[in-house]
Amino acid sequence: MRKPVIAGNWKLFKSIAESIALVDGLKPLVEKNRDVEIVVAPVFTALNRVSEALKGSNINLAAQDCFWEEEGAFTGEVAPKLLKDAGCSHVIIGHSERRQYFGETDATVNKKAKAAISAGLTAIVCVGETLEERESGRTFSVIETQIQGSLDGIPAETLANVIIAYEPVWAIGTGKTASDDQAQEVHSFIRGLLSRLSGVTAAENVRILYGGSVKPDNVKGLMGQSDIDGALVGGASLKADSFAAIVNFNA
Repeated sequence: MRKPVIAGNWKLFKSIAESIALVDGLKPLVEKNRDVEIVVAPVFTALNRVSEALKGSNINLAAQDCFWEEEGAFTGEVAPKLLKDAGCSHVIIGHSERRQYFGETDATVNKKAKAAISAGLTAIVCVGETLEERESGRTFSVIETQIQGSLDGIPAETLANVIIAYEPVWAIGTGKTASDDQAQEVHSFIRGLLSRLSGVTAAENVRILYGGSVKPDNVKGLMGQSDIDGALVGGASLKADSFAAIVNFNA
């Protein structure tokens, strides 16, 4: 059985004090839940302080991005080993906002994923199509290109350190959500693609998350699908009660 993952991507929100207050509010709401892998992803500046606030809890820490080199003349970048040093266990890579605004490509996602895995982090690799791509019938071809490029050269045995997040770009922050069937269709396609690329066993063990306006009132239907193993949550992760309701979807 694949253990569900509920990850909160806080994006560019929350000061250090606000971040600590959020996890302090979240901890008692989810402390009894051992059936779900819980992850929060604050801004870089809050990571170490949030790590300290999470000690002894069942909540893991993620960064929202990383660089592919360990060190060097790369002003403004953060290496995976530094994220590990700050207390992270996970890192989000290739989010559509990184692709849209900051020139992220499948090739850079691939380099970052490899670097993150080498540093001992779990890479949450994001893929997803735009509204124009979906409406023109290119969803599967876009996803296939992104998966193949992002995971190129990553051996099957290393996929245990990869989580895939399918986020249809048209559903991120728009209030629109893919229907349960639409999401399951793409998740099933991704698992089948992973099976062809890396073998059935590896594909069956990879967790595939859905992201795109996930809320307490739609998470249960999504989680009822056979190939949906969790959620990458945006806006609803910024409040302890709404994020806890998603984490505790089976309560």
